[in-house]
Amino acid sequence: MKRALVASVLALAVGLFGTSAFAQKKGGGAKPAAADSGSAKTKNYDFSGDNIEGELIKPDGEMVNTRKFAEHTSLIRVRQDFIKEIVKSADNLN
Repeated sequence: MKRALVASVLALAVGLFGTSAFAQKKGGGAKPAAADSGSAKTKNYDFSGDNIEGELIKPDGEMVNTRKFAEHTSLIRVRQDFIKEIVKSADNLN
């Protein structure tokens, strides 16, 4: 009984408050720092004095090429006498 009551209270609370969205009032709220000062702040990073040393790491061994699959001709053959056979079958219907 207690579980059902707690579950229904939680469902009601989530339904009422969980999906609500509150909008800011017109003209209010926090403004970005760039809008207050009139110009956007930029940061410059200088890496010209930094030397980076290291080795190129690559896998040991050699490249193994796989075998290409054989190319076969098409198994579909276009029959040259197909129209003649259709006409013969239509004549046999009468």
